[in-house]
Amino acid sequence: MRNFTKKYITLIVCSVVLTITVSSCSKDKYYKDGGLANPQFNGTVLQYLQSNPVKFDSVVQVIKLAGMEEVFSKESITFFAPTDEVIRRTIGIVNGKIPLLQYRLNQNLYDLNRDTIKTLSDIKPAIWKKFLMRYIIKGKYLLKDFPQLDFDLRPLYPGGYYYGYNGDLLNVGVVFNSANAIRYAGYRQLCIAPLIDPSDPTRTYFSSAPVATSDVQPTNGVVHVLVEYTPLKDNKLGDIRLDASMMEIFGMGYDFYTDVILNR
Repeated sequence: MRNFTKKYITLIVCSVVLTITVSSCSKDKYYKDGGLANPQFNGTVLQYLQSNPVKFDSVVQVIKLAGMEEVFSKESITFFAPTDEVIRRTIGIVNGKIPLLQYRLNQNLYDLNRDTIKTLSDIKPAIWKKFLMRYIIKGKYLLKDFPQLDFDLRPLYPGGYYYGYNGDLLNVGVVFNSANAIRYAGYRQLCIAPLIDPSDPTRTYFSSAPVATSDVQPTNGVVHVLVEYTPLKDNKLGDIRLDASMMEIFGMGYDFYTDVILNR
């Protein structure tokens, strides 16, 4: 009886070890660069956006209004994609209950006794194009191709400086988040911000628009989908410093409002 019990316990222990080993190996597949998720999309950048109308229907309309279908279909680009929610929050509604309503475009137009925006085509194509190009970098850049960015140690880890499609200078970097109070041990997350003064790249914004999904790879480029909205708890997401104007306003700044208002 004792020998039987000993063999039975040994069998259970071996089964548990085998289960843990198999489980660990399975998890390891996800931890490898790229994981088990397939980042490839069999279509152009424009087709990828069109395939997800829930998130990008308005963005696709903006691309067409800006006359940039060929750029998104034929050129090699990296697109930091804002979602429809960003456009909705940018335009806003009059006297509605939206956070930071005083910054919403339609409320500003209403307060100035100017016509509000009813459809996306009410905004001039040149304005859509100007600010849409701010989200585009020529060439293909995956997360691994961008340098490290540390908001607390910018002199050492400033990220990288890249020209947007319209010539605006952008700061793009990968934040190595902390984990269990260990610096740089956590997940890595891309973020992007335009520069305050292109003549002095050191005067970067001290906050950025973070990426929610990175490294989607259509046939002619790379798409990094931006975080569409998150409550600003301590103005941080992990170790990324947030700014509502970056995350919630099309063009990542209030200059979009200025251009539209001056042309109404």
